[in-house]
Amino acid sequence: MGVLKRFEQRLEGLVNGTFAKVFKSEVQPVEIAGALQRECDNNATIWNRERTVVPNDFIVELSTPDYERLSPYSGQLGDELSGLVRDYAKQQRYTFMGPIKVHLEKAEDLDTGLYRVRSRTLASSSSQQQGAGPGPVPARPSGAPGGGPGAGGQSHPAAPPMPPAPPGAGARPGQAPGDRRPAAPGPLPGAQVRRWIEINGTRHQISRPTLVLGRSTDADVRIDDPGVSRRHCEIRTGTPSTIQDLGSTNGIVVDGQHTTRATLRDGSRIVVGSTTIVYRQAEG
Repeated sequence: MGVLKRFEQRLEGLVNGTFAKVFKSEVQPVEIAGALQRECDNNATIWNRERTVVPNDFIVELSTPDYERLSPYSGQLGDELSGLVRDYAKQQRYTFMGPIKVHLEKAEDLDTGLYRVRSRTLASSSSQQQGAGPGPVPARPSGAPGGGPGAGGQSHPAAPPMPPAPPGAGARPGQAPGDRRPAAPGPLPGAQVRRWIEINGTRHQISRPTLVLGRSTDADVRIDDPGVSRRHCEIRTGTPSTIQDLGSTNGIVVDGQHTTRATLRDGSRIVVGSTTIVYRQAEG
């Protein structure tokens, strides 16, 4: 049984009486759970052959309405989400530098149903004394507008400098200089990668470096949706593939997060206007 399925079953046991109100929010706990798993994958750091370290302190930013509904149950929900992260880490053979914590915060710039996840690695005192790993690592936003910490009017204390990178943890193709997070899983050398998108059951192959989506007849893939701009966004193939907003009126939502640019993985869900697009890729 998958980690997310077990998480849902545990939550079913809690949905009774007043606690049921937590599920009337636009943001569903299982969505947050999936985002926490992606946050672990995106920020995993390989220290040696036996150890891959992932963040252990997570901040989930919610819109005001979602926060007001979820915050009264933040203790119970935080415990369940922490348990899910622990189970997922065990399955993936990840390790932590300290105890796992999941916090909820309010972000004024988010609309109902949207959220952001930020994470950092906080070493316990015993780990630091043993020289087992780094001190606090700056929180990293996932899909945060503007791409920097503190979006949404939040105020966060400055974090200490990043620790020296462990052996073999240098930048990989597709990473910015100084970014020590592992790059998104890419194809094996020499492997052919097929890429496509699915819109309302129709498959559109991606056979060029860029693919423009929009309402215009000049777009590579035309989307007949009044909430979509003429040239709404652009998919750029690479290792990894990315999606870029082209100054659209309503923006893009990738895997539940409102953003202007995001990394795409097989199964990523993109929402433009009222249209959902599923990005797919496979070797062979």
